[in-house]
Amino acid sequence: MPDNTFYTEVEPDDAKEIIESHIIKGEKVERLLYLDPDKMQHIDNSKDMSFYKKQLRIALRNCGFIDPENIEEYIAMDGYKALALCLTQYSEQEVIDIVSASGLSGRGGAGFPTGKKWAATARAEADRKYMVCNADEGDPGAFMDRSILEGDPHSVLEAMAIGGYAVGANKGLIYIRAEYPLAVHRLQVAIAQAREYGLLGDNILGTGFSFDVELRYGAGAFVCGEATALIHSMEGKRGEPTFKPPRTSEKGYMGKPTNVNNVETYANVPAIILKGADWFSSIGTADSKGTKVFAIAGQIKNVGLIEVPMGTTLREIIYEIGGGIKDDKRFKAVQTGGPSGGCLTEKHLDIPIDYKSLADAGSMMGSGGMVVMDESSCMVSVAKFYLDFTVEESCGKCTPCRIGNKRLYEMLDKITKGKGTTEDLEHLRNLSNVIKETALCGLGQSSPNPILSTLDNFYDEYLEHVVDKKCRAGVCKDLIRYEINPSACIGCTNCARNCPVEAIHGERKAPHSIDQEMCIKCGTCLTKCKFNAIRIL
Repeated sequence: MPDNTFYTEVEPDDAKEIIESHIIKGEKVERLLYLDPDKMQHIDNSKDMSFYKKQLRIALRNCGFIDPENIEEYIAMDGYKALALCLTQYSEQEVIDIVSASGLSGRGGAGFPTGKKWAATARAEADRKYMVCNADEGDPGAFMDRSILEGDPHSVLEAMAIGGYAVGANKGLIYIRAEYPLAVHRLQVAIAQAREYGLLGDNILGTGFSFDVELRYGAGAFVCGEATALIHSMEGKRGEPTFKPPRTSEKGYMGKPTNVNNVETYANVPAIILKGADWFSSIGTADSKGTKVFAIAGQIKNVGLIEVPMGTTLREIIYEIGGGIKDDKRFKAVQTGGPSGGCLTEKHLDIPIDYKSLADAGSMMGSGGMVVMDESSCMVSVAKFYLDFTVEESCGKCTPCRIGNKRLYEMLDKITKGKGTTEDLEHLRNLSNVIKETALCGLGQSSPNPILSTLDNFYDEYLEHVVDKKCRAGVCKDLIRYEINPSACIGCTNCARNCPVEAIHGERKAPHSIDQEMCIKCGTCLTKCKFNAIRIL
């Protein structure tokens, strides 16, 4: 800024050159400009970069553009104007009607209509109600909510106050994991500033409405992303879910009606109030309105945080925004929805990203994690990785999740070690379906998704593991062996000198060999060989 010149991979040592050349002399530092991989040309304007062309920022509208620790910069971007509008011109029901008409749905994964949730809490009768923000983002590789809290904390505080006014709550609680120290700090600063400016606390803007926000800290339990488990944790109890009904809108924190939304959901609210329900509902698809923030990671060229309209296809995200697969390898799968989601394949690349389409394909939106995999990934090992995470994060309250997922993991471990049978594949599917039907909360009910989706889309890989005792990706150590091609080996001894268990033998300038009994299959020889003499069988 102010001329929207986009520099990439800037190091501290580059700052002096940018100041002296660009700021003072008006000469752009070309070597730091983004290099378009297709045109092989430098691009100085982010609007012309493929990474940004199809993005639309609503939840992330202020992130990176304002100082998150300066409330005046947020106010300069129309911050707290939506709150003032609600308190002075709209009734409580009118606010709920606007949110309902916008089509905003929960961005934490379930996709429940936000307006309906607010209306249910508003209908509940009690002497005290609560607005809760779920900032317990626990998916591996996910950092959507954290980025909003670190870059634009006031948008969440403003939305919670708007929601509090609409449902009749005077207290807001943000449940955030203590593993997010920067987000915690910026929330603390933002809350203090909002109180100082009279935008939180008693008699906000002289309207008679009072609302304040406090932080509650979590220890990083994945299950506490579930609303009832989250509330129990805030109450100082074990983070375990409970049966519903009653819903949290009827009986939540301290037994009082409680509305729970996640960070990204709240971040959309001020923009909806200012620009109108029709504006927001015009973005996205018929059933999924607005935009969605994703954290794309894995074997993709452009990793990072993106925000796109609902209905954008996986192909557009992976190949246009993401730049394609690293090292131009073949795309194999993409895991959407984190540990609770499923693996989608090439045949799914052109489906629109919305709640229904992803569910129909055997996956889910989730909170927005998206891990891209290439041909070097073993899909059995991928399912095992996600299930291992779920087993560790289960609260243990219900038997299907506590015991059933452990049995699923044991079967997958058996298969990756070359000890599985075709009967195990049948047992995997049957037990997965039982767990989905009988687990207490969303964690257990969705935990078999990675198994079921990989069984559906990569059954041939499972068969290879149990019938041929082979891992085509060369990931499962018990199913591979390293061998030295004698015609390519020149006897440089580099592999032998680096082998941690001295399993490689041979004379200098003569072909070497690997002792398969001693080999621990660490792959060191493969990475150290400069002559491509090591092969995986």
